[in-house]
Amino acid sequence: MAKPQKKLFLLDALALIYRAHFAFNKSPRISSRGVNTSAIFGFMNAMIEVLTKEKPTHIGVAFDSSKKTFRHEQFPMYKATRQSQPEDISVATPYIKQIVEAMHIPILILDGYEADDIIGTIAKKAALADFEVYMMTPDKDYGQLVEEHVHIYKPAFMGKPAEKLGVNEVLERWQIERIDQVTDMLGLMGDSVDNIPGIPGVGEKTAQKLIADFGSVENLIANADQLKGKLKENVVNFADQGLLSKQLATIHLDVPVTFDEEHLRHTEYDKPRLAALLDELEFRQMKTRLLGGNYDEKPLPEAFKNTAPAQMNLFDSPGGDSPAFLPFPNMGALKPSGAGDLPFDFGSGTVAPTPTGKPKEKRTSVKAPAASASAATPDVVTDSATIEGGENSTSEQDQPAYLDVYPDYEIDEVQPERRRNILSVKHDYRLVDTAELRASLVHYLSLQESICFDSETTAIDPVEADLVGLSFAYRTGEAFYVPVPEGRDEAQAVVDQFKPVFENPNIGKIGQNLKYDLLMLKKYGVEVQGKLFDTMIAHYLIEPEMRHNMDMMAMTYLNYQPVEIEELIGKKGKGQLTMREVDVQKVVDYASEDADITLQLKEAFAPRLEKDSLYKLFDQVEMPLVQVLTDLELEGVTIDTNALAELSATLEVDMRQVQQEIFDIAGESFNIGSPKQLGEILFDKLKLDKNAKKTKTGQYATGEEILSKLEAEHEIARKILDYRELIKLKNTYVDVLPLLISKRTGRIHTSFNQAVASTGRLSSVNPNLQNIPIRTPRGQEIRKAFVPRGPEFVIMSADYSQIELRIMAAFSGDQTMLDAFNNDVDIHTQTASKVFHVPISEVTTEMRRKAKTINFGIIYGISAFGLSQRLKIPRKEAAQIIDEYFAEFPAVKSYMDQSVEKARGFGYAETILGRRRYLRDINSRNQTDRMFAERNAVNAPIQGSAADMLKIAMIRIHEFMQAERLKSKMILTVHDELVFDAHRDEIDLLRDRVADIMRNAIPMAVKMETGIGIGENWLLAH
Repeated sequence: MAKPQKKLFLLDALALIYRAHFAFNKSPRISSRGVNTSAIFGFMNAMIEVLTKEKPTHIGVAFDSSKKTFRHEQFPMYKATRQSQPEDISVATPYIKQIVEAMHIPILILDGYEADDIIGTIAKKAALADFEVYMMTPDKDYGQLVEEHVHIYKPAFMGKPAEKLGVNEVLERWQIERIDQVTDMLGLMGDSVDNIPGIPGVGEKTAQKLIADFGSVENLIANADQLKGKLKENVVNFADQGLLSKQLATIHLDVPVTFDEEHLRHTEYDKPRLAALLDELEFRQMKTRLLGGNYDEKPLPEAFKNTAPAQMNLFDSPGGDSPAFLPFPNMGALKPSGAGDLPFDFGSGTVAPTPTGKPKEKRTSVKAPAASASAATPDVVTDSATIEGGENSTSEQDQPAYLDVYPDYEIDEVQPERRRNILSVKHDYRLVDTAELRASLVHYLSLQESICFDSETTAIDPVEADLVGLSFAYRTGEAFYVPVPEGRDEAQAVVDQFKPVFENPNIGKIGQNLKYDLLMLKKYGVEVQGKLFDTMIAHYLIEPEMRHNMDMMAMTYLNYQPVEIEELIGKKGKGQLTMREVDVQKVVDYASEDADITLQLKEAFAPRLEKDSLYKLFDQVEMPLVQVLTDLELEGVTIDTNALAELSATLEVDMRQVQQEIFDIAGESFNIGSPKQLGEILFDKLKLDKNAKKTKTGQYATGEEILSKLEAEHEIARKILDYRELIKLKNTYVDVLPLLISKRTGRIHTSFNQAVASTGRLSSVNPNLQNIPIRTPRGQEIRKAFVPRGPEFVIMSADYSQIELRIMAAFSGDQTMLDAFNNDVDIHTQTASKVFHVPISEVTTEMRRKAKTINFGIIYGISAFGLSQRLKIPRKEAAQIIDEYFAEFPAVKSYMDQSVEKARGFGYAETILGRRRYLRDINSRNQTDRMFAERNAVNAPIQGSAADMLKIAMIRIHEFMQAERLKSKMILTVHDELVFDAHRDEIDLLRDRVADIMRNAIPMAVKMETGIGIGENWLLAH
């Protein structure tokens, strides 16, 4: 009987950590404590993938030591040009080491040596001991170690599957004949990341040719006389440097580490320790994958078991002593404050917003994981600039949130890492399924100052869905579920019983994502009234960068794990049930829990809104906007499908024509959608750029940015961009929009996201209207298909003109900009006149174009390099233009500097209404991260204030249209634009009032302007 194969995986930790960190760079995962967990999450996913798919018998994780290595002795400048390690990686690494230890996976580390040296030494020894060895790393240098039983394992990345590289694959990758020639290639090319110099002028192609001709660096140097020109000169002059570079790139295989087979054997995890770490990091699904869903559940104490019968009379109590429903004091309902429509004190001529509260050095206080006592991790360093506190430090934030929520409950063995759930928490959830019980519930709901409610439906899309049930809560631990029958008449009768409660303006309404529930109830003739409190939006204001779903918030703020929806309806697929098909007793717990937990979240968030001076923004802007967006979504917009069909046919013809033109220029046909084939055509065959960039996978980069730089000089680049635009227009909009038309209404009902963009701007899905192209003629054609609902209506578009530049003028107080806007002088012409020192009458079209680019670029912190790229001018000229701009507009420069300094002190930037954008990297020592945060410190108040202004305008316009009982309807908002189905009899009134409201939404020292257009479709109106 053959022995089972011994399989050893050796992981290059830091390479995998860096890769994971930058993979999430644009959308990092931030925990409720403000810790960037992206690198930990990515590293763990890669390791779990190996453990589950490859099932190694042995495994080890190698880390670089923080001490200098023997390579620094050979070459003191080794790795000297590397930027300092990102602080988020410094925070992540100790966590990762602790997790690896909790999984009983050996940590391999030794002072004076790098991870690749340790991995190489152990890999070779393991291969001699009959192991199949896989070195898990994205690092190309490991190719020099590959042999028959030693392989590279490149983990899956960005949709590309994992790769196993053996001898043949490495030889093919480098285009060499022997594995040992990998180090020759590295020695000739050098490595800018590690500051290995190589031989000047020798890139990969040249190195491959030299190694093919001479076999090694040593032989090349010995035969340098056979070379010619500059190459010969460099090889002769930098021979020693080439030899040194080869030495530096060579992985050493004599590290003083022993190969201990048993030490590396994959064994059971330390489950309690691993569970605690994953809980702290909020890796709920990962914990389930590794430990199972109920790993840390304990038997339920008797005191927590709900002994109440499944159905009770509303006047029975669990103990039978008193009524279950009692007039209950309001759970912290917030009263309106101040007078007027919007009690924000803008003053006369608003200046830049100043953050409220006391500034502090850092916003985030991160509790560092305790340093391991293991000798294998001597170099774990807690960076005091990044991490505050320590193993024994506690703060108000560290206390379990549920101690405040349940002060009267005696919780058995309270542990912060133990998540509570419906089985361990005392509760009273009841089924209300008769007319008498519903009447009694309505009576007690009517006595409350505020109630929490939630709807259960048959589908995610509220326009298409039907009600299945309603749940209510008005005090902690108690909730009620009301099933709604399937038949429309019977369903309407049930909803009508609760209509007086929903439409009572004196009863506040609490919910999670209330827009959905309001939209559902509107379909049943219910207009929800009363002060609204949406926990999703409250949390969005408190922590804009975090996720806002109820499950995540419950775990974060209440230490509570809600029932998963898939436990009721099953996983996605053909077998998934609808909520109506689920046993009603199961729905009682699920739906009642939603209302109960949402009520508890409201109690947690209301004080935070007050504390952070966000309550007015929440109560008088975001909550009224929920009603506005509900009406917009329900109204929908009419689509001309015939116009789209014609456009689709035109685009198909255009695509084929452009495709053939590309093939003609290339001299062959190929898959234009394949980055690999496209790169080979552009850069190997057509030689468009001898210094063409490559991606980490070794393919040429062919993104829009690359092609845009080439399009002025190379026709094929421009045509490829045209082809991509045609594909996007056809596949994303033209052919998809007809599929989104509601069968019930015949219109498209986009869904507006109020809690996504951290700037405060609205976004939309199904369809994403924000991305409909407007700058190209083909893209504009799509707007032709958006038409009025009938012949008595037309489309009216109202758009803010240069809103962000005007807000910059107001915030900075720059008199030149203010005068230009207030006297209707074209701002771009004015800027060109100042920057290029010519009278306004002599400003050319080209000057104005450059001035326009810098005007908008300044808001986003454009650099000289960025401006040079956009204007296609030398960087020196771009830098001079920026210098001239700041010399002529010194108040703008002063505003930008002050914005950054304020953000440094407070940890966030703030809009005119107090909306915050937290900037966790504003004091980072990593230059790239810090500069990105500084740009946001300047831009966030401007962009966010523009969002605030549009929202206030929408609210006031909605109120005006309702008060006047207009037939016209507001139907869309896209960026800074509002779109209306305008009744022809109301055009003059609507146009004048909309323009006036938009211009005066927030009083400023600068005049706001709007452009209003009317037409038979959106394109003509815009």
